[in-house]
Order: sequence, then C-alpha cells, then structure tokens
Amino acid sequence: MTREIIAILRGIQSHEICDIADVLIAAGITKIEVPLNSPDPFATIALLVKHAGDRAVVGAGTVLETDAVTRLADIGAQMVVSPDTCAEVIRATKAAEMLSYPGVMTPSECFAALRAGADGIKLFPAFKIGVDGFAAVKSVLPVAAKTYAVGGVGPDNFADWQAAGITGFGIGTGIYKVGFSAADVAKRADEIVIAYDKVFP
Repeated sequence: MTREIIAILRGIQSHEICDIADVLIAAGITKIEVPLNSPDPFATIALLVKHAGDRAVVGAGTVLETDAVTRLADIGAQMVVSPDTCAEVIRATKAAEMLSYPGVMTPSECFAALRAGADGIKLFPAFKIGVDGFAAVKSVLPVAAKTYAVGGVGPDNFADWQAAGITGFGIGTGIYKVGFSAADVAKRADEIVIAYDKVFP
C-alpha cells in the first residue's frame, strides 16, 4: 500500500537524516521531502537518496528556481515540491523525469499547475483554504487531479479532508521539528499512519 503522505523535514541536518528516514519508512511513509531552506539541503538530499532512494521517493521542498531543479536531478532526487506555482519549475522538473508538486491556493493556480504538467497540486496553506474552500475548487478540477493538503492538517482532520475528496497530505511540524529524535518522529509517524489508514482503507 502506497500512502499519499509526504513527510516535510524542514530544518533537518545531514547527520540525522538516515535515522529519521528509516523510522518514517518503517511506519509506512515513503515520500520524504527536505526543504531547500534547511541547512545544507543538497548534501542532505544526496545522502538520503543514497541511503533510501530505493525504498522511498526522495525530494526537495521550497524549490523556487530551475537551477535548483537541475541540481536535484544531478543528485538523483525524485520529487520537487514548491510553495508556489511556477510553470518554468514544473516543466523543468518534468523534463528531468521527477515528480512535480507545486503549491496552489486559487483555482487559477490549480489549472496553471496542471496545464504545466504537475503530477499533483499542493493546497497551501490548507488551513486557510479550508475544507469547504477545497471542496468548491475540487468540483471544477479534473477528476484525475491529485490534491494534497499541506499546512494545518493532521490526524484530527484527515477524515474531513478525505470526505471532501483530497488525495493526500503533506505533514511538516506534525511529524518533525528541529530537535526531534528518531523516536519522536517514529511516534508521530505511527499515529499519522493509523489515522490515515482509517479514512483511506
């Protein structure tokens, strides 16, 4: 079973990435994002690709420029996540045969992202859009469009988002904060997976 959960490890450092990745994968979370505003992100991502690239989809978040896409492709990353909708970044990501998940907030951004070739769209910040807002947008999106709620989502509201038609979630501080140990992350990952499995059987 492939769970549509992206673990967002903002602020993580290279020396801890392997242990954190191992507990995420053990819990059943196999999409892992290291945002580029983390310390030395490209080195961390390269290490993660080498350590777990055959067990997880490894990528970067907060990707804003095509130069970063090129660097990510060179180190073997598989996924590019952005907080915004930039057609050039989306097209460069797809040209490099990586998954593209740009950030969107409005219907116009949703359609611009999909037209540029995005594999899925990241509703960000989801807590501002809200379940009702998403449901309204979802009603006009292509049926096959994959949608991910990011920002203010977690086990307590998975069911509400699922009922509105969401595909999956990106989880940041709910799964990792700077200073968390692997055990801390494992506990949260298990709780997230249990809640997810209840609403996405």
